[in-house]
Amino acid sequence: MTIALGQVGFTVDAWDPGYAAALAEEALAEPGRSTSAVLDLDVEIPAAAWRPVVPASGATAPAVLLVADGVRRIDARLWIHDPDDGMPSPGIAASYAAGIVRCAPGGAVPAELAAIEVRRSLFSASPYASDVTTAAATYQVESAADGSVEELSLALQRQVTQLEIDLAVRYRAAADEADLLLVDGPLRGRTHLPRTVGYIKTHHTSYLPALQSGTVTALRPGQRTPVFLMGTSWRRHAWYLRLPVRSTAPWAGVVRCEAGADLSPDEVVTLADAVTLALPSLAGVDYKDPRAPQNLVPIGGLEKLLRHRLGDIRLLYRSLRAAAVG
Repeated sequence: MTIALGQVGFTVDAWDPGYAAALAEEALAEPGRSTSAVLDLDVEIPAAAWRPVVPASGATAPAVLLVADGVRRIDARLWIHDPDDGMPSPGIAASYAAGIVRCAPGGAVPAELAAIEVRRSLFSASPYASDVTTAAATYQVESAADGSVEELSLALQRQVTQLEIDLAVRYRAAADEADLLLVDGPLRGRTHLPRTVGYIKTHHTSYLPALQSGTVTALRPGQRTPVFLMGTSWRRHAWYLRLPVRSTAPWAGVVRCEAGADLSPDEVVTLADAVTLALPSLAGVDYKDPRAPQNLVPIGGLEKLLRHRLGDIRLLYRSLRAAAVG
């Protein structure tokens, strides 16, 4: 089914867009995953002396914690037609959204939605692709490096990340308050943001040597590992911490946090202590969320709201098909 984009058309693939949508999801979650990571384990404590760390007696949790997250969904897979009757190019029509939850445990409102934004885009490497307007929505064209499934997915993820960054920068400029920003996922592409920590819930690679990995499994709830510096395809500080959890599995309730590589040891240790104090009270509970405790309550609530704001995929898909024959 084809729609005119000026003199150019596209076709909606009848294949369910949900299939293959998870392709490269894990790689996107941790783009630098590699067993050849370059580590500096002596940032806070000498590597040979690693032990579980309890936040210093003078450490404090942030008065305001901003939790940012984004979601993405492929609404349809398309084929962009070449007006010169060349080979069509693949593309995806996608909806994505980002939001921020403001958590202030000591305030009148402990947690509230601070900002949210939804966008829809057409991703393709075709030079003939242009905005697509349907009865339900307009998809603004965004370029991809090539037409492979992986590259189209990466182009979409880059836009989700950029939307999270833009939203956080705008909100912080308007709010004018001291805060700590927690972003769901690796900090890659966001290391320039001040007072910002990446939050990784799942572990696809064991970065630490055996001795230091033993410190991770020895953590009790509310404890963290020493801070270390990690370099894969990009550099950042990192540490592991354990959230409250009933399971006794070695890595149950363990998350990894990331902070910018440009921070001084004192700065990153202060940040690590603040995060370790702030997160346990936000941990998910297993009777409400199968991803508990790592899926924090603000993250779980925000994801649910963002997915709702993406709209009805059936309506959007039908509108794309209807536009294709209009």
